[in-house]
Parts: sequence; structure tokens; C-alpha cells
Amino acid sequence: MNIFETIKKETAGYGDKPAVIEGDQSISYRELIDAAENLASRLKNNRIKPGNRIALLCNDSIDYIIISLAILAAKAAVVPVSSSLSWDETDAVLDRIDVNCLIFDKPSYSGPDAEPLFSGFNGGGEFFLLNRKAKDLLPEEYYALNPAFIRFSSGTTGASKGVLLSHESIIERTDAADMALRMTPEDVVIWVLSMSYHFVVTILLFLRRASTIVLCGNDFPESFVENIKNRKGTFTYASPFHYHLLSNSGDIPSDIFSGVRIAVSTAMKLPQSTAGEFYDKFGLELSEAYGIIEVGLPFINLSGNPAKRGSAGKVLPDYDIKIENRDKNGVGELHVKGKGMFDAYFSPWQSRKEAINEGWFNTGDLGRIDEDGFLYIFGRDKNVINFAGMKIFPEDVESVLNRHPAVKESLVYGLPHPRYGELPCAKVVFKEETSPDFDTNEIRRYCYPLLASYKVPKEINPVKTLEKTASGKIKRW
Repeated sequence: MNIFETIKKETAGYGDKPAVIEGDQSISYRELIDAAENLASRLKNNRIKPGNRIALLCNDSIDYIIISLAILAAKAAVVPVSSSLSWDETDAVLDRIDVNCLIFDKPSYSGPDAEPLFSGFNGGGEFFLLNRKAKDLLPEEYYALNPAFIRFSSGTTGASKGVLLSHESIIERTDAADMALRMTPEDVVIWVLSMSYHFVVTILLFLRRASTIVLCGNDFPESFVENIKNRKGTFTYASPFHYHLLSNSGDIPSDIFSGVRIAVSTAMKLPQSTAGEFYDKFGLELSEAYGIIEVGLPFINLSGNPAKRGSAGKVLPDYDIKIENRDKNGVGELHVKGKGMFDAYFSPWQSRKEAINEGWFNTGDLGRIDEDGFLYIFGRDKNVINFAGMKIFPEDVESVLNRHPAVKESLVYGLPHPRYGELPCAKVVFKEETSPDFDTNEIRRYCYPLLASYKVPKEINPVKTLEKTASGKIKRW
């Protein structure tokens, strides 16, 4: 099986339909498939072989999609590398995944031996191909798995792993996600997230269903508003951060989402305050999605019910879940199994059978299923602060801290204490306009009406920045 061949077959009747739009540029499905096939042929002529690992380092664009499809068509494996990484971090990824080749755009990287590369798109950018001497000390199982993607997990609470996905797994998980999303050729997707971290379930599914993908670039929210209005968007896929900005931008009309059937919120937990302010302004309930690189998209809240805000929804038909080691409130470790599970960890190598127990993947998240079957996520097990036997979920406290007018962002953590176990404390980044003489006790006073007293941070330490992962999430360890 091959995901590119699947897309080619399923979009055969939509050759003239726009596949991807970027600014004033557009490429049809016929042009997209032709460009990917032509580039795949050139990659093969450049000694790219099935199973080779091809790192892709470039900004989101039509070119990004063409090059990714070409690598897949050549039966090599895509290794997406975020352009936000430093050069040293990029080199570390290339070494760890033992890539055979790097394709990059000129501003992102340096390589004196790199050769010019044309994606095949007339409006495309300037790219380069750099061959590397890979060790290729891989088990035979690697090649037997039919590898398609190798991507680092977010690594918020620990070392990132190279998660390997086969063509078969990608086809399964896109099918599974579409049981909820129901994408069609009539859908126009307004896209703002990074393809380095959001591609397999989303972009590839949209292409399989011959939907039109509109890339907004970095000019948010102006480009988003322009595209959703002029391109008649029907589907949005963004983070709570994006939806918060839209809700609080006074010059954005309240009817801008009138043609949107689903507005998916992903990448981080959706604060109920953001869901509320978005609905109050636009009259549309956000659909919180819970995705995991090892599993896919097993949950999405499509209820449209304000009473279910804060929930990731019900488990999709192709997945099973269980909550292990529950406490008295029903909160425990969330385990998932189903179609499209990851095939292996790449570095160090660990097959799926070795990595998970009888098909069940321990997500590392703590969750609870309510009486209606809706999942609520309470944070990661490693992050839980134990204060005198009571659990405090940092994300819950942070959602309150971040609502204070002076706070830009925050990180809540546990400080070891001989009597209480751990004390909840916080690092806070203030907004630029905040006075240097601002009293942090004001934030604590703000928290008391909104949180149980034991959850209020005992110390609040102002900092200039918070360390982030490559995917933009706050580093907790």
C-alpha cells in the first residue's frame, strides 16, 4: 500500500478542482499529482531508495505538500523538521533519525554540497537537496514495515522519540478520523497550523477527500479572516490560541464563521473560557480534538453542547479506551487501542509489540469518562502536583492565571515540601505593558475566587520567558 497512490486514485475525478491555495497561487489536483510524480522520479534518479529517510525543512506552502507527496511516491520516508529549530537542533534530529537526504529552502539551513531542487510548481520557491552518509544500521523489520513518516513526538515532559508510521497505518488512521470529520470535495479548509506537526491525519485526509486546503501563512488573523471570507471556508483547524485571538479582535465581524460547519481546536487543551468567548461572539461551538502522534485522532467533541465544554468528546468507532488505576473521582490513566497505531519507535528502535501492552497504548494522560461517554483530560500523570494527598493539575491552574489581565503565559509546577509533599508554584510571564512594580499577590488574590484554596500557587515568580519545545509547547521538565 502507498498513501500517495491512494490519494491519486481517490481524487481521479477531481483533476481540475483546486487542491491547495496559497495567497494568489493555486494548484489543482491534477497539477499536484503530476508535480509529485515528476519530483519522485527525479528523487529516484538521485539514488533515493525505498525506505530512505528524507528530512524536509521548509515553511508551510504548496511546495511543502508537493515534496512530501513526492517522497511518499518514491517509497521513502518523510522526516518533517520544524523550521523553528536552531541549526544545532536540526543537526541533532538528522543524526538521530540517520537521514539519507535533506531537502530544505535556502533561508533555513546551510550546506555547501547541496544541489538545487525544483518542486515542479511554477510559483514555488528555491529548494536544495543535500545527500548525507547515513549509517543505515537498521533492523530488517524497518524495511518490512513499509515506512512512510518518522516524526518526533512533542516531548513536553520527556525526551522525544522518533515515531514511525507505515503507509498502512496512515491510511487506517485517516479513515478512522473521517468517521467523525466527514470531509468532502465541497469542503474548504482554512489552515493555520504547522505542517511539521500536523500533516498525517489532517492534510493527507483532506487530500484523500479532494477537499481544498487554503494556507494562511504567518499573517494571522488578517489572512485567516480574508481567506475564510473570500474562499468561503467550511472547515477550520487551529489551536485555542488562534481562536482566542479571533474572539478578542474587535474588528472581526461576528458572522465570519457563518459558513463553517466544524471549527476544530487542537494542539493543546481548549480552555472553557476560550470556548465560551468564541461561542458568545461567533455563535459556533468549538470542537475540541484529542490527537496523539502514536495513535492518531481517537477523540473529537462534535456534540455542539455547551454543557460538554472541556471534553474531548466520545471515542471514535475504530478505537477502544480504558481508564486504569482510577481514583475516587474516576480519574485514571488513559489507555487507547485501535486502527492506525504507530508501527515502531525509531531511536532507540522498539517495535509496536514491544512498546505497548497487548495493543493498548498508555497515553501518559489522566482522564475520566462521564456517564454519557465523554472524555475529560486532566493533564499528564507526570505533571500532577500532590499537595497533602490532593491532586492538582497544572493546566487547570494555568488556565486561571492566564486569564489575569497582566499575565501573558504561565507555568505551574510542584515544589517539594517535607510536610505537604509538593507546593503548587508558578512562573509567570507578564505582558509588556505591566508595571515593573506589579504586586504578584494581586494574582493570588485573583485566583482565590476561581480555584480551591489549596490549588492557588504559594509562590509566583516573574520570568521573562518560558522554555518551549520545538512544537511551541511549554517544557515542563
